[in-house]
Amino acid sequence: MPAELPADPEAAAALQNRLRERVVTTDPAPPRFTTVAGLDSAYDDEGRVVAAVVVLHAATLEVVDTATAAGTAAFPYMPGLLAFRELPTTLAALDTLTTTPDLLVCDGQGIAHPRRFGLACHLGLLTGLPSIGVAKTVWGHYDEPGFERGSVSDITLDGELVGRAVRTQPGVKPLYVSVGHRIGLDTACATVLALAPRYRQPETTRRADRLCRDLLRAAGTS
Repeated sequence: MPAELPADPEAAAALQNRLRERVVTTDPAPPRFTTVAGLDSAYDDEGRVVAAVVVLHAATLEVVDTATAAGTAAFPYMPGLLAFRELPTTLAALDTLTTTPDLLVCDGQGIAHPRRFGLACHLGLLTGLPSIGVAKTVWGHYDEPGFERGSVSDITLDGELVGRAVRTQPGVKPLYVSVGHRIGLDTACATVLALAPRYRQPETTRRADRLCRDLLRAAGTS
């Protein structure tokens, strides 16, 4: 589907409310993800925004493909509307990939969002690909999961299950995982855990973040 990018917050929120009905919260059949893409964005004080996509082989975590894009953040920063700042450059980066990943892992929210339509949902619908939101902060309420790697606890928002807090490393602050599109919550959590064998963040996010920072640094010195 084509990207619709409203210019004002009210129209952006209304679009999220319209599109959320299209989100699919069940696994594809079968849920096999051979390649997994991490997506991240970064900004500087001058309004520049860069996006990076790093595609990994799901089993080996070796890099299969990378892509980047740069632009200007035209939409204001507002909680719950992050997608509208990041979509233009993220979609531009995705368009230059030479491979189509089986799964998108987004540094942001999926349905664990006030309107149940975060960045991962938006990208999933626009691309048609399964997508997961993996966030460092949480919308909603949860009990602290157990100390051990792999411990989880439900995240609820207005009494509705919207995601899970996942402990990816022992004693380290959990990540907040939610469905983006075309994936179930159990599969999303298991996939994020498998992508984080050594660090808190999944390797997809770690490598996309590193590429973003390098790109932003280069843009600032050019």
